Amino acid sequence: MAKEHQYKTNLVWTGNKGSGTMDYRSYDRDFVVSIAGKTPIAGSSDSAFLGDKTKYNPEDLLLSSISSCHMLWYLHLCSKNEIVVLEYKDNATGMMIENADGSGQFKEVLLQPEVVISDASQKGLANALHEEANKMCFIANSLNFPVKHQASCTAINE
Repeated sequence: MAKEHQYKTNLVWTGNKGSGTMDYRSYDRDFVVSIAGKTPIAGSSDSAFLGDKTKYNPEDLLLSSISSCHMLWYLHLCSKNEIVVLEYKDNATGMMIENADGSGQFKEVLLQPEVVISDASQKGLANALHEEANKMCFIANSLNFPVKHQASCTAINE
């Protein structure tokens, strides 16, 4: 039987400069996301859309969500398969298309995990588990665009 999990966030727009949204340049795109018991996240739109480039934008957060969900599933699957992961990092990239009317959508995401494991004889399985992690990832399963992988794996005993 499927389990349901519920999540709750609070978002507050903090960009009113005094005249609200009187015109496109009269307000900041800043916001704060808060979740009970967690550190707030200061956000804005992408600087291409008049946002503050020093703050997280929704596109950054989406890409981070995909990358971190993949990593967490990957680590779980490695643990389950007795593969000892010593290091994991990912330099993920996402391609978003902006349409003429200002709307848009992500076209694809490329995860580029670099993994270090303890045993070189397990590299084949370690690499294969990225596909399994993608199938299990809650976030990747919720998207309407492909999440691709370009993983590398090394071992300390090579």
